[in-house]
Amino acid sequence: MRFPNLFKEGQIGHMRIRNRTVMPPMGTNLANENGAVTPAMIHYYRARAKGGVGLIITEINCVDSPQGNAIANELCISDDSYIAGHNELVEAVKEHGAKIITQLHHAGRQTTPETTYGLQPVAPSAIPDPYLQVVPRELTIEEIQDLAEMFIRAAARARNAGYDGVELHGAHGYLIGQFMSPFSNRRSDLYGGDLNGRMRFPLEIARGIKNKLGGNFPVLFRMSADEFVEGGVHLDEAKQIARLLQDAGVDALDISSGVYASMNTILEPMSYTEGWRVYLAENIKREVHIPVIAVGVIRTPEVAEGVIADGRADFVALGRTLIADPEWPSKALEGRTEDIRKCITCNIWCIGERVFKNLHVRCTVNPVAGRELEYPQITPTLSPMHFAVAGGGPAGMEAARVLAAAGHRVSLFEKQSELGGQVLIACVPPGKDKIRWSIDYLQTQIHKLGVEIHLNTEVGADMLQGMNVDAVIVATGAAPLVPDIPGVHYPTVTTAWDLLSGKYEVGSRVVVVGGGSVGCETGLYLKQRGVDVTVAEMEDELAVDTEPINRQSLLDELRKTGVRAVTGLNIREIKADGVVAVDRAWREHWLPCTHVVLSVGARPINHLGEELRHRGMRVFVIGDAKQPRKLNHAISDGFLTAHSLTRAETLAYPYQPFPVRQPYREQEQMLQ
Repeated sequence: MRFPNLFKEGQIGHMRIRNRTVMPPMGTNLANENGAVTPAMIHYYRARAKGGVGLIITEINCVDSPQGNAIANELCISDDSYIAGHNELVEAVKEHGAKIITQLHHAGRQTTPETTYGLQPVAPSAIPDPYLQVVPRELTIEEIQDLAEMFIRAAARARNAGYDGVELHGAHGYLIGQFMSPFSNRRSDLYGGDLNGRMRFPLEIARGIKNKLGGNFPVLFRMSADEFVEGGVHLDEAKQIARLLQDAGVDALDISSGVYASMNTILEPMSYTEGWRVYLAENIKREVHIPVIAVGVIRTPEVAEGVIADGRADFVALGRTLIADPEWPSKALEGRTEDIRKCITCNIWCIGERVFKNLHVRCTVNPVAGRELEYPQITPTLSPMHFAVAGGGPAGMEAARVLAAAGHRVSLFEKQSELGGQVLIACVPPGKDKIRWSIDYLQTQIHKLGVEIHLNTEVGADMLQGMNVDAVIVATGAAPLVPDIPGVHYPTVTTAWDLLSGKYEVGSRVVVVGGGSVGCETGLYLKQRGVDVTVAEMEDELAVDTEPINRQSLLDELRKTGVRAVTGLNIREIKADGVVAVDRAWREHWLPCTHVVLSVGARPINHLGEELRHRGMRVFVIGDAKQPRKLNHAISDGFLTAHSLTRAETLAYPYQPFPVRQPYREQEQMLQ
């Protein structure tokens, strides 16, 4: 066995766990509008249990809804009507051998009236959270004691539902953590002041659950061992907190970090090093004799194994890793690490553009995440066909993977010498190397599935028509936009794509035209190489097309490295020694430089699709060839198109193949 420590049985209290992997709590919005368990949620967690994880800790489960809700569709356990639904979830998980506990939660001040149905958020003190800027109402002593009872009663409901234990959410700046931290607790009564006062509320809850439910029902506690804010809890005080929790009967500590005001230490951007937070768990483990769970961008079995083998923690939490690949534990156990679909830490569809916007969870690299009920598996074909895929970027490779997994013959054509498309460029700027994992996985899978790969081949309509294929998927990508302005064709002007792909060298002083994510990342790339860089953007803000957490990290890095940025400027002319720009008042600005790098968007390359349609062939245009967007859209396009083709073929023609090269206009419209 390659990872013997990772797959050694573990124990928390009286709960025996089949291995040392943990799925930590992550909000999904998969509950219904009343906070009840849904079939989609059951299938989501079932997939992770089936994939071999040892322990599942459900997402935040509100004990006082809607007052304590942090997200729109937060899971709820605030009264007995929720117990039956939770039991359905528990039984689905236990059917596959995993243990499951639920995380009891109250948002406190880290919420908004929009989420709490108009109720003013509550907190230990009437201090607004710096991130949300909503003034909470200070809780009375009687209300605090009532809330403690709500947690205790919720734990009793969890046991009735069949959960193996509960976790108290004392991390990330939510209500319990707000009491623990001087950053948010300025009370002078028995629930504030020194550490003993600030710890009174969480200790009353932990002791209350133990007294009510007995020692055989495990209670875990999630805590931020460093809040990474001035005046907050830091590691030295966290060690004292850990000892107090252990003395109160807590069975295990789940060690995290951060509050909303330090969000990038809760949901790290792509640039953070794998396993960077493990040192916090390691330090806490030295202080206690109960099990400790480590978390923090753990993406590979090698890193996870090392954490356990070195005694830095007793369990590893995999988080977004298990959103990206529910079968991560099983693949690691079987030694199939090359088959793991690794999380690239982009935060786009799991967080920034989904849960933060009150939508159901999704995943950039795993199109099935959050939709396990709708797409349970790829159905083997009863009538194998031959598909051609034009373009070997992420959209084309994902389509090829799904079609080949269903048993179809797939021929993939890529005009470059390497598969990967724009991802080969996107992974070049500083801190973006993890994005390469997305295409590494796809390349491995299509090779294993026997996809016929033709590199250095720019396929045309004549060639495809002569192959007599059943359908063509056009994934030919996009090309950089070149604006129609004077001087744009000077030899000192290039595009960000050509620069990052190594096709062009620049001098010592560069103006990057366009301050979206690509322009800003290009600026960092050049600055790292000693170039004097100015990023010029026509809008008022930079990188507005970037997921919020990664955007803040990107902007911080621009400031730290000294990349100059000017906004509200429109480029009027490019000259040999600089750029002429105008602001909104039509004042001219001169930006001197030796070279200009253009980063102003992209245009689709889809002429092949049009030509094939005119010839009556069955065609599906996907990815950037359809509309230039992001990686998540490209992979999703590839999956949905290929899955729809296999599903339509199975449902409509279960016993005979499609006739060769028929247009099928109605089906084509339906699938697109």
